[in-house]
Amino acid sequence: MEQEIGARNVHPAVVILITLGAVFLGFQVVGPMIGFFFALPFYPGSVIEMTESLKNPLSDPGMKVPLFLMQGFGTLFGLILVPMYILKKFHRSVADLFKETIYMQAVLMIGAIVIVFMIVNSVFIEWNQNVTFPSGIEKWAKATEEQLAELTKYLTKFDSTGQMLLAVVVIAVLPAIGEELVFRGIIQRELFRGTNNIHVAIWISAAIFSAIHIQFYGFVPRMLLGALFGYLYYWSGNLWMPIIAHFINNGFTVVAMYLYQQGSVKMDIENAEAAPWSAVLFSAVITTALLYIFKKFYEKRRSVNFSDNTNEDNSTLIP
Repeated sequence: MEQEIGARNVHPAVVILITLGAVFLGFQVVGPMIGFFFALPFYPGSVIEMTESLKNPLSDPGMKVPLFLMQGFGTLFGLILVPMYILKKFHRSVADLFKETIYMQAVLMIGAIVIVFMIVNSVFIEWNQNVTFPSGIEKWAKATEEQLAELTKYLTKFDSTGQMLLAVVVIAVLPAIGEELVFRGIIQRELFRGTNNIHVAIWISAAIFSAIHIQFYGFVPRMLLGALFGYLYYWSGNLWMPIIAHFINNGFTVVAMYLYQQGSVKMDIENAEAAPWSAVLFSAVITTALLYIFKKFYEKRRSVNFSDNTNEDNSTLIP
């Protein structure tokens, strides 16, 4: 109770700024430094050679696994351990965020929602990639985008099934847990506390979530994805729901890329072309229907739980 009262005395903007600053240091500095030492046994050279390769890792095939490990430790430290401490300091026990029941019906609905929404989002992906910015900004944005694209291509050109599984952990499992802890578990909750408007909280946290990736030619589709995760959390009151959705989105992409490289499927998931409008419209209807069913499912569960225990603390149902 004292922690909760203490949190109420700290302005939401302060909590958000502390969170973003601590996450940045943990993800960009401390975590990768720790990961560097764990990655040394997986590099076919000396410490000095690996340090030199970090200046231009894409030219060294032996840097792929070390880069994955450094990124993984960055995510683990900066996006999971640091946010857990902040949650404990400003809110409540981290366990409270994960104590809600996971219903298989909800998981199946989320899987369908995420996959179908990919078709809808393809329109925004294609549109956003063709947006023009003022010349100075556009030059910088394109250079940044190309750098990230080259790094992604390097990391996701899998030489073995083991590398693909490592990528699933680093690209899907850890970010799903970490990014949802930060953007839904902390930032969305703080924005709601500050504005008392859940829709404002969801969309601003989604915009921050997208902006933090520094990929301007993917800003809108990623923001829409963040908003989707935000509403899944709001309607369910269960942080596992956006985590599962996030994992399915990233994990599906990684596995699809691997299968395409193996020649097992013909669909190139990296293709930025929009799906046919007929498919997009149909998918939009299906997505809307599934979201409505998901929302009603949790409204019914909430009603049942409340009637079973009128003294239940339902604060967790409002992110």
